Amino acid sequence: MPAPATTYERIVYKNPSEYHYMKVRLEFQDGGVGLNAAQFKQLLISSLKELFGEVDAALPLDVLTYEEKTLSAILRICSSGLVKLWSSLTLLGSYKGKNCAFRVIQVSPFLLALSGNSRELVLN
Repeated sequence: MPAPATTYERIVYKNPSEYHYMKVRLEFQDGGVGLNAAQFKQLLISSLKELFGEVDAALPLDVLTYEEKTLSAILRICSSGLVKLWSSLTLLGSYKGKNCAFRVIQVSPFLLALSGNSRELVLN
């Protein structure tokens, strides 16, 4: 008598998180450009508007933390708008005539995951 066939069940987990969090840094080619938190958020919104138009520029986007010295921030975006924000940041090339680029450092559906980075871990 043959052994019974093994059956497998495919389970797909879809992330139910309402928001995603991004740790980003803005880098200028020449340096020396300073932005406050309001200017930084305006730059994010204008990059969305430039690529996707007025409607998608109205995505719920929050700057949770912003550090003026390093031009780095933690952003909160609704999960449905994550790809749009990421692509608009990737394609942004200049600010007030100065070449710049956004570097996406970390992305997670959990804010706590952005608190540490194993790539920056220093063991003593």
